[in-house]
Amino acid sequence: MGKSVLTYSLTHALRERGAQHYVIRAYPDGEGDWANEADQRLVRRIRAKGQGTSRWVDRICRDIDARHLPLIVDVGGRPTPDQERIFDSCTHAILLTGDEAAHNAWEAMIARHGLTLLADLRSALREQERVTETEPLLRGVIAGLERGVTAAGPTFDALTERVARLFAYDPDELRLTHLCLAPVETTVDIDRLARTLGVPFTGEKATWEPEHLPAVLDYLPSGIPLGLYGRAPNWLYAAVARLTYPETLYQFDPRLGWIKPPTLHLGNVPHHSPLQALVTRHDDFWRVDFAIPATYLDYWEAQGVLVPQLPPGMGVMLGGKLPHWLYTGLTQVYAARAPWIAVYQPQMRGGQAVIVYGQFLGKGPGQLIAPSSAL
Repeated sequence: MGKSVLTYSLTHALRERGAQHYVIRAYPDGEGDWANEADQRLVRRIRAKGQGTSRWVDRICRDIDARHLPLIVDVGGRPTPDQERIFDSCTHAILLTGDEAAHNAWEAMIARHGLTLLADLRSALREQERVTETEPLLRGVIAGLERGVTAAGPTFDALTERVARLFAYDPDELRLTHLCLAPVETTVDIDRLARTLGVPFTGEKATWEPEHLPAVLDYLPSGIPLGLYGRAPNWLYAAVARLTYPETLYQFDPRLGWIKPPTLHLGNVPHHSPLQALVTRHDDFWRVDFAIPATYLDYWEAQGVLVPQLPPGMGVMLGGKLPHWLYTGLTQVYAARAPWIAVYQPQMRGGQAVIVYGQFLGKGPGQLIAPSSAL
């Protein structure tokens, strides 16, 4: 109960401390940070569950094993026996349960896979939060883990401190190592870019807003290969991908290292494609909502995937729960045919799209438009 909310709260608290890491949601669910940030009525409408197939578990385990940064792995609800394999790629565990039966079941799973237990916590919506033990384990009650709320309190603070110690390393050294491996001459460190442009920070986390996008596009060179390193919204990555077009964008992925956007092709999407699309025509643009039926699309499998071929001359609005590298690939494949491109953000001021390229009704990059109307 509350595992995803705890994950969301924990990763934000760690970012404020400057502990570089990423979250991998190792279960077939439509959730992400957006599910805690968007209007909860909208979340309930568009959230979608999937099936954790054996092939999907294989990919998750491979990505965890190949991590380039520390990962927080959110396993969601109780895994199937096959999904338990994910634990074998992990090193530590935080136990969060709501009752004794669930506690016993999860404790047995942790023991079976030899994980080091960091904390044993009971989730309760209405009880007072308290720490009952700190050594050798953190034990206590953590309260109020409801979607749309960020955790706070003594138990949560103690947990954050414990995970931060586990992730302790020199972030500057790690960043330098990653940047030195970039396969391109010009590399952009997103955090350094944010400080140069005066983007506000919450702790060590840059708070990117769409209105910062024009300054980004003015500052960066266009039409040359670029490397992009760091954490930023998908609309910023999409905008830089369009800026570099037709040259290559390289981006750092914490699971894969340095990668290029996948090469996508325009055409009729077959029903068995690993990437499906729902195309809706509006007066002045096409809205294309993408979905991954298997809930997980391998980067290498995405190479050569077909995406809808849209008549040229109209804007394109992209949407869907997709990795950043797929948004950059989609932006580049539509770059030559669409006069403007926008990326839908369900958490953006009631659910709007951010224009990342071109002009629409007098609006340019960084401005918002409604996803269902030009007005």
